Amino acid sequence: MAKKATTPKEQTLETILFNIRNILRSSGKTDDKRDAIIGLIFIKFASEKFEAQREKIRKEYGDVPEFLDEKSFYLADNVFYLEEHTRWSYLVKNANKNDIAVIIDTAMSDIEKENESLQGALPSNFYVGFNLAVSTIKHLIDEINKISSERFKEDDLIGRVYEYFLQIFALSATKEEGEFYTPSSVVKLIAELIEPYSGRVYDPACGSGGMFVQSMKFIERHNGNKSAVSIIGQEKNPDTRRLAKMNLAIRGISYDLGKQGLGESSTFTDDQHKDMKVDYIMANPPFNLKDWRGENELLDDARWAGYAVPPKSNANYAWILHMLSKLDVTNGVAGFLLANGALNADGAEYEIRKKLLENDKIEAIIVLPRNMFYTTDITVTLWIMNNNKKASDKNGHKLRDRKNEVLFCDLRSWDDQIEQYVVEKGKKKKKTVLTDEQIAKIKDIYQAWQTGVDYEDVPELCKSAKLDEIRKANYSLAPSKYVEFIDHDLEIDYDKEMAKILEKMEQALQEEKKTVSILEAAIMGVKR
Repeated sequence: MAKKATTPKEQTLETILFNIRNILRSSGKTDDKRDAIIGLIFIKFASEKFEAQREKIRKEYGDVPEFLDEKSFYLADNVFYLEEHTRWSYLVKNANKNDIAVIIDTAMSDIEKENESLQGALPSNFYVGFNLAVSTIKHLIDEINKISSERFKEDDLIGRVYEYFLQIFALSATKEEGEFYTPSSVVKLIAELIEPYSGRVYDPACGSGGMFVQSMKFIERHNGNKSAVSIIGQEKNPDTRRLAKMNLAIRGISYDLGKQGLGESSTFTDDQHKDMKVDYIMANPPFNLKDWRGENELLDDARWAGYAVPPKSNANYAWILHMLSKLDVTNGVAGFLLANGALNADGAEYEIRKKLLENDKIEAIIVLPRNMFYTTDITVTLWIMNNNKKASDKNGHKLRDRKNEVLFCDLRSWDDQIEQYVVEKGKKKKKTVLTDEQIAKIKDIYQAWQTGVDYEDVPELCKSAKLDEIRKANYSLAPSKYVEFIDHDLEIDYDKEMAKILEKMEQALQEEKKTVSILEAAIMGVKR
């Protein structure tokens, strides 16, 4: 009897995404593999948007070349104009040609030429230099071609796919290579706390643009107006800057990342947004950055005015003062991440921290769980810096006067939510994540503290500390200095526990005697 033909199992999006990165598993460096995949995915999704817009024009004006190929009809709706040889369909059709790498590089170059906002965003002369076999490039194109909005009907398919590859290649990277990506749950927490509904949002070390993406997602979640927000940033690494531009452009987010050339451009020595004031800052600058300035460089910089000069050996407090100098003096708010060492650092950093507290710039300090970041397992701290802690109405909240108070939160015990990621075949990484429920809980605590409605200190979780108390702790910002710790050993009923131990010991002795008796009887039986 003939076997019944089986229907091939429909591939999930996750399977396709895994297969895509697996194609380049043994090819080149991590960042090369990342750029090769993300560059092609950019053309894939840009082409989908282009074809959808083209169909819209066709329905309105008919099949007239003058209209279908009118560039302004695309750009007006924030859709990139693509000439025929730069479209995804053209790459698919020519995927098995010997010069496919040249075809892709040409497409990247010409897309940039036709769309001014993409200048410096796409890989330049990259695919020829990567030296992949034609069969490998074809395999990559064929697999990416399986991703489509028609097949996978998700609200944010573009975001899902981009996020997957940024995340997975951050997991595979070294500490320095992985600085382009901050875990999305951490970025979501920052956005939910500072609420960037409108105005300028700035990131001085923007990596691949994750802070900006989450600020827009925050507005979407709360039905705000995305056009009311301006995105402003800077990124030193030129390759990472391209990632940010692609990440933002493919999602239709306008941005200003400065006018950097092809080389490195440090926020400290080449500030691209000098004298600009912003409403919100979201940032995850490199932790404990060394040699960020020369020995005698930037000593009289206006950003440190009124404060000690940050030490050359560590940029943590240079980042803080840089961000403070950017904040709108009336209502500016910043949420940023720093290594825990900044909470108690001494020397010039101590003097800066003391002055920040005396000037009432610090609003909240939140220590996050361990092992959240992809290239390090250290715990880090989320700082909220605020230029206005007076009573006010903001975003529908009636805020109380919080002058000379700081909210301390310790989330180190929130480490039970673990996600497992397959980095490559046979190799997995486990990382702590914050759930939406946990993010909502810390937001509730923060807003209750801000408004004074239903807030109370909770042992081992949160504490509102007055400046006098912080002075007595020598201006430490470590939550453990303020949040009440419960000695759980004192809760033990020692008499009861000792009775249990003695009872178990007695049972063990009885069992031992019984075992000995059985052995003795067995030995006697053998002797007989």
